[in-house]
Amino acid sequence: MANIARRSPLGEIARFDPFYNIDDWFKGFGMRPFSMDVETPHQIKIDVSETDTAYKVRAELPGVKKEDVKVQVEGNRVTIGYETKQEKEEKEGERVIYRESGQGASYRTFTLGSEVDETKAEAKYENGTLELTLPKKEGKTAKRIEVK
Repeated sequence: MANIARRSPLGEIARFDPFYNIDDWFKGFGMRPFSMDVETPHQIKIDVSETDTAYKVRAELPGVKKEDVKVQVEGNRVTIGYETKQEKEEKEGERVIYRESGQGASYRTFTLGSEVDETKAEAKYENGTLELTLPKKEGKTAKRIEVK
């Protein structure tokens, strides 16, 4: 049986310079590695709590306008999302010296233990925080089984 050894494709380069940094390759070219240019979408952070009659969901959506927030409830599945478009511009005299245009979207879907009564669901959005009150449908609850 052959011996298996780990090998790094950059191992030869790193062997010559113990303080090797891949960013150094790009300094002379006036560019950065592609992975640094890509913005990651904002992950929606949620807290879910439950009472006997309803679920309470709290979602953080900082910097998102109320009209950009979308909530969809289908049975026991909840989707929270937003789509935004932002434009910033700074001018010096008549020349544009800096422009940053961006748009983004983020969605988060999760499943609850019981179906939700969509007709009684409530949503409140204030200061970047979305609060949902999702009443459970009567008669359709999950049965908890004790593990022995």
